Amino acid sequence: MTTTVVIIVAVVLVLAVLGFFLVRGRTGGGQGLRRRFGPEYERTVAEHGGDTKAAEQELAERVKLHGSLHEQPLSPEAREGYAGRWAMVQETFIDSPREAVAEADALLARLARDRGFPDGDSFEEQTAALSVHHAGELDGYRRVHTAVHDHSSTEEMRTALIEARALFDVLLGDTPSDSGRRGRHETKNPHGTENPHQTKNLHGTEGRTTA
Repeated sequence: MTTTVVIIVAVVLVLAVLGFFLVRGRTGGGQGLRRRFGPEYERTVAEHGGDTKAAEQELAERVKLHGSLHEQPLSPEAREGYAGRWAMVQETFIDSPREAVAEADALLARLARDRGFPDGDSFEEQTAALSVHHAGELDGYRRVHTAVHDHSSTEEMRTALIEARALFDVLLGDTPSDSGRRGRHETKNPHGTENPHQTKNLHGTEGRTTA
């Protein structure tokens, strides 16, 4: 092996090591990824059969691909329109739960797209990007998407729709990210205020009220 080849190989190795530590520095390594992704970290490790190294490599790649994404603002008219459509989803659930979760799934995909995330036509790509910025609120969206394509029970669909509200709220701009502080089962209308005439059957408490 000539001196030139040795030098080239050494340079390549140094660049590879620097690249590794650069990515690791951006993500904070294993502990940084665990803090950033929360439950999503554990879910990814489970998907890789407990292989922590492979899971962390995937999560680091997500950060590399989507970490610089800047969410686009919604106009007041768009926010009001989305809030109204979510209210209709909740009403529809009473008589047609499967239709309601299908609409919720499509609504979240469109809302994420309008905020600047990848188009919902690729669910995996969109959720990968969302996980980098809203990992704490993502599980409900996944549950709704699964409920649309599986033979979920009405109770499973109800729970999925309630949990999906967390991501809807944070994308709509009603709550800060990682908004579990509100409580996963608190009854609010899509504008964040109590509605005395809104049905609460979705939460399994009260029946339909009249104006």
